[in-house]
Amino acid sequence: MRGSIEVQSHASPLGWLTRDLLLGIGLCLSGIACAQPQVATPKVTARQWQQMQQQAFAKSEQILTRAQKQSSLLAQYRILSDAYNADPSSAFRIIFSQYLSWYETYVGNYPAARRLYSIRQLAEPNDAPSPLSDAGLRQRDAVEAIATLAHDRQAVFFNEAHNIPLTRTLTLALLERLRKDGFTHFAAETLYDTDHDLAKRGYPIGESGFYVEEPIYAEMIRTALKLGFTVVAYDASDDAQGDARERIQARTLVDRVFKKNPKARLIVNAGYAHIQEDGKYLDGKAMAYYFRKNSGINPLTIEQTMLTEHDIAAHDHPYFRALYERPGFAQKPVVYIGTDGKPWSLKPDWYDVSVFFPPEQLQRGRPTWLDLGGQRRPWPVGPAMCAGQFPCLIEARYAEEGEDAIPADRILLDAGTRPTDKPSEFNLLFLRPGRYRIEARDSEKSLQSNTITVSATP
Repeated sequence: MRGSIEVQSHASPLGWLTRDLLLGIGLCLSGIACAQPQVATPKVTARQWQQMQQQAFAKSEQILTRAQKQSSLLAQYRILSDAYNADPSSAFRIIFSQYLSWYETYVGNYPAARRLYSIRQLAEPNDAPSPLSDAGLRQRDAVEAIATLAHDRQAVFFNEAHNIPLTRTLTLALLERLRKDGFTHFAAETLYDTDHDLAKRGYPIGESGFYVEEPIYAEMIRTALKLGFTVVAYDASDDAQGDARERIQARTLVDRVFKKNPKARLIVNAGYAHIQEDGKYLDGKAMAYYFRKNSGINPLTIEQTMLTEHDIAAHDHPYFRALYERPGFAQKPVVYIGTDGKPWSLKPDWYDVSVFFPPEQLQRGRPTWLDLGGQRRPWPVGPAMCAGQFPCLIEARYAEEGEDAIPADRILLDAGTRPTDKPSEFNLLFLRPGRYRIEARDSEKSLQSNTITVSATP
């Protein structure tokens, strides 16, 4: 069963992404949110610091534009990585670390993405009391609980941290459950209209969207299409920013889904506070606020970015630390539900449900959440595939998909990897049972390829 896709005209992806970064500079100065790379902030006035970050923003945009002119992902990544290493100034790295962190996820280096960029999540006055202190709240498996909460809803909004694909895994896990429950449409941020054949083809390619280059994001789109969802592109079609972008996103969702089918049921994947239902967001309100105002539909909003592990423990929310410092914590996403069936939210005026994700566990350098709840198995690949050429990108594509498909998984082996066949030196891909083409590439060409079959049993 194949789904379909609704498309719209769009501006440059940088028009969406980098303008939000500029608005975020003000948040960083105010202490609300700030990128936290491992650099020291110079002692300058707020005005001087803002000017330095604006200059860093312009430089970052130029570097990303130059990188995107390269034909291969590895060549793009090397331009960004080299630029980051060449400029140690704090103003530049605070801005540019987010750009590079996106690409670290594209090449499968998820721990590096988290180290490069994070948003400090400290306790705030509008936080609800800890669920650990309320005897009336019970910990529940997030997949089961959210599927139940969504049963009588017409719209469910999930958010994500763009450089932490862990925050995409729960959305992916719920797609089949929600499809069986009658949900019809899946909308994902920064999909492009230029890929007119996405639904017919059934899998995303590099030209399908900005974040789609990351394999878990691509798996969301691929899975939604296979399940028969209508996939909706809903981002702003011009250079709108801030509040204007939020209004356009909300209006597009209403126009492309509910004006055509008032009985449709919608899942939305969006970044960070775009799903905030009330309160100030940037220079106005968030998309979810305008969606509810325009449609009359109250979405179930699932916050997934605040209760996750940071590379620096002091940047974790205190509730996160308190839960996972206890022995025997659940190795899966959890939520808290009251005896009355009402979910707990860290920000109850803004979101309906807050999700706790467990601390990351690594297997040969890769996070074990890549197994997608046991649906994928680790498959070792060694540096011998790179034929002595480093850095080397190893990609696994579904055998039935084209050479242009976004891989099911990929990893980067760098120049420090020794060419050895010892199992301890192997790295891991995480793959569903089935047939795959595995290919090793440098910045310009294919180095080696072969076909494998991943068994459904160990």
